[in-house]
Amino acid sequence: MSTFWIILTGALVASACGIVGCFLVLRKMAMVGDAISHSVLPGIVIAFLISGSRDSLFMLLGAAVIGLATVFLIQLFHQSGVQSDASIGVVFTALFAVGVVLVSMYTRHIDLDLDCVLYGEIAYVPWNTLQLAGVDIGPKAVWGVGAALLLCLGTVTVFYKQFKLCSFDPAMAAAVGIPVALFHYLLMGLVSVSTVASFESVGAILVVGMLVVPPATAYLLTERLSRMIVYSVAIGCSSSAIGYYVARFLDASIAGSMISVAGFFFLTALLFSPSHGVLLRKWKQTRLLQEQAVDDKAA
Repeated sequence: MSTFWIILTGALVASACGIVGCFLVLRKMAMVGDAISHSVLPGIVIAFLISGSRDSLFMLLGAAVIGLATVFLIQLFHQSGVQSDASIGVVFTALFAVGVVLVSMYTRHIDLDLDCVLYGEIAYVPWNTLQLAGVDIGPKAVWGVGAALLLCLGTVTVFYKQFKLCSFDPAMAAAVGIPVALFHYLLMGLVSVSTVASFESVGAILVVGMLVVPPATAYLLTERLSRMIVYSVAIGCSSSAIGYYVARFLDASIAGSMISVAGFFFLTALLFSPSHGVLLRKWKQTRLLQEQAVDDKAA
């Protein structure tokens, strides 16, 4: 049964991150998820200091607030003239450093360190369960990430046209009356919720990997956004299932194996994609040159 819960959790994380990750890849903001997963540390520590508890709800609320603040600061710096990648780097390193300082100052004698608040382990998911009226209803991670997935899926479905237009042509979106800034922050809010809901249970490497690798792979396979989202979710879920059994066979990290499989899919798409594949493009160029040489000889 633990195998089922681990693979299900990985698939839910892959689905939630894959949906919002497609828009991040199109906007060239793929590393926002990495920024959020590190910069939420001060929010977690502050939530602990205020509540005096390591309850997941308080941690989640504190992390979510700082996650949204991270998105706001990144956008503010970018609008002030700082390049997008520099804005991400400045905000995430600064907030993460503040979190490290808070951990070292106020939680020295308490079981609250970087490993326990920032890096989860998906292998422990089946044993961290949720109780409702004394009944075990399954792992907390499944319910938390499942709720994040439903939120992302519902929001993207309702505002699909707006998100699509804002991602491809923000100027045109503004011209037709779409509030571009509003949908930017709405998307970043979904990224923040997905990231925060996932990383405590499954680890930052799995969250960041699923935000970037499956969407980037899907981007190589299709020119349509709707298909890109479907391909991204399918690749992420497949990576979760295959990666788990690879980890069992190698006795290795489950999260690391899942992302390694996703990386293999990306490499395969990069080499053999019909439209962007390096080898196929090289083969087509060689064939075209050969045909031109034959035509020149015939002339």
